[in-house]
Amino acid sequence: MKKSVVKALIGAGVVAMSMLALTGCATKSAANKGNTAGNTIEIGVNMELSGAVAGYGEQEKQGVELAVKQINAAGGVKVGNSKKKLTAVYRDNKSSTNGAAAVAAQLANNEKVVAIVGPATTNNGTASIPNVTKAAVPMVGPSATDPNFTLQKNGQVQPYVFRACFTDTFQGQKAAVFADDTLKAKNVAIIADNSTDYGTGLTKAFKKKFTGKVVTTEYYQSGDKDFNAMLTNIKNKKIDAIYAPGYYSELGLLIKQARQSGIKVPIIGADGMADPKLAQIAGNENATDVYYTTPFSTLGANRSSLVKTFMNNYQKQYNANAPTFSALAYDSVYMIKQAIEDQKSADSASIAKGLAKIKNMPGVTGTTSIDSKHNPEKPIAVEELTQGKITKAYTVK
Repeated sequence: MKKSVVKALIGAGVVAMSMLALTGCATKSAANKGNTAGNTIEIGVNMELSGAVAGYGEQEKQGVELAVKQINAAGGVKVGNSKKKLTAVYRDNKSSTNGAAAVAAQLANNEKVVAIVGPATTNNGTASIPNVTKAAVPMVGPSATDPNFTLQKNGQVQPYVFRACFTDTFQGQKAAVFADDTLKAKNVAIIADNSTDYGTGLTKAFKKKFTGKVVTTEYYQSGDKDFNAMLTNIKNKKIDAIYAPGYYSELGLLIKQARQSGIKVPIIGADGMADPKLAQIAGNENATDVYYTTPFSTLGANRSSLVKTFMNNYQKQYNANAPTFSALAYDSVYMIKQAIEDQKSADSASIAKGLAKIKNMPGVTGTTSIDSKHNPEKPIAVEELTQGKITKAYTVK
């Protein structure tokens, strides 16, 4: 995922300048063979631990911490005929593209990690790609959802870039299927964040797949707080649902103002809603008949012992319910573990090859296989909020 600290589209020139500024850190040649683990397997965590999207980064850090703790408690990672413990090296990219690129270079070249988890957002992850590629160190983005994140400009796959989450295209399409098949919506209004690739990408995918009519599309900017004008416009139209792709910080306010203005139709969103703060901002009384696509449902504990164990351990460790972003980061670590064990090697180049070959790996966000574009293939869920609580989960095919 996800949320950009800058406005929607990062110009290629800005990223390029950032990379040039960091050439002193990224000194390895393109022919570099990568890093090799020592007595322990060190993985880097390039995460937004302060700044605008620190909420996502902190949740993902907790997911990493829990995974490392559990893997080590079970004896570590099997590398050939021996087992090695994991060590996570945490660095704060401060929710910025420059910071993320610098951290990627530091982890790969100075800390000599063999794999990296993060960043959380697409733009920060994209800024990290040149440095991890030059160092031949793979990174797994837990929540970088832009479809182009794992691809080069020529359309070929990035050899050292993987993700644990769905793409925006996939999420947007499945939201449209849910609106069609489950909600039986014929007329939908869209209220989208057009200051991020996340919001615009989801909107495009939803519109392409939805079989009903999109009666109007309204746009807002990241940081907006007053949605009453667009809600008044929507209220005067005959609609069966609202599709609102964006982040909880704005959508909590949008839901609150929609309900206060008398708009009672279902509101559908994406995984940017999958945070308890959504209901806190909207007010529990307003967060009803709200739905969002997500790779992880807390109700999955009713059907999966793996999810139940994860949630129980998370509750014990952090005294809170496990959020989606923690689950994605948790699975990201297990993807790296799987790659090492499959390759029987803990050097970074071998880990990249192993990540590309993952098939049917059990995960708390679903049984996962990695496709040719380094995207995960696994089920998607839609969670329903009633009075601010998750009351139901749907599987969308």
